This record gives sequence, C-alpha cells and structure tokens, in this order.
Amino acid sequence: MAPENMLAIGALARATGTKVETIRWYERVGLLPHPARSAGNYRSYGAAHLARLSFIRRARDLGFSLEQIRALLGLAEQRDQPCEAVDAIARTHLEEVERKIADLQALQRELASLVHRCRHGKVAECGIVEALSPRPDMGAAAG
Repeated sequence: MAPENMLAIGALARATGTKVETIRWYERVGLLPHPARSAGNYRSYGAAHLARLSFIRRARDLGFSLEQIRALLGLAEQRDQPCEAVDAIARTHLEEVERKIADLQALQRELASLVHRCRHGKVAECGIVEALSPRPDMGAAAG
C-alpha cells in the first residue's frame, strides 16, 4: 500500500468492526503483526493487516477459539498444502457447536417444563418455585 493508502488504527477498527483495544490486544497476543509506525509514531496498517483482521473477525463471529484461529491463520499461509488440517479444525468446532446446541435444547425443554408448572396462583403455591426448591430428602444427602 502506498503511504496514502495506509490506515490508522481508528480507520482499521471502523473498516473491520473491531474495537481499537481489541486490535491492540490481537497484536500483543501475536494474531495480528505489529504495524509499521509513521513519522509521528502512529500505527500504520496496510492491506495485509486489513485482510488478516477481517479473517480473525469472521472466525470469531463463527465462534472459533483464539487457538483455533491461530492454527487456521498458520494453515492459511501454506496455500499449496492439502486442507485436511483446516477441515479437521472446522469439523471439531462444528461438533462443539452441535454439542452446545443440544445442551441448550435440553435446557429449553427443562425450562418449558418449569413454566408449564405455573398455576398462576400465589407464590406459595407456585410450581416453578416448588420445582426449584430443595426437596426435604435432599438435606440428608448433602451432609
């Protein structure tokens, strides 16, 4: 990028929808290379920074962990290699997402069951409070 096409950190933040503090943090943890500095000692980002930060943002939006992103970035730099490792990371993440969805669906069913216990009377007779309250036989098990 010519110097006039370089981006200040604020412009990079706006272009990628990333907070300035997050960009600095990505630099500190090594996900984003440190940029060149201008004559006034301001960070000066180029097209490669923009592309890499956009990749990181998209991967974060998809829920990839920082370590998964670090691995994906490393693999993305080896463009002539087979993509089995990339596929393995994505499949592992998909399995994690599917597990979380199943857990949330179980939680949804349990909460729906609780809500259906409500008899719309007084709190003293509330089926939800009753279901959440410890049973008398549980006190002996706790000790």
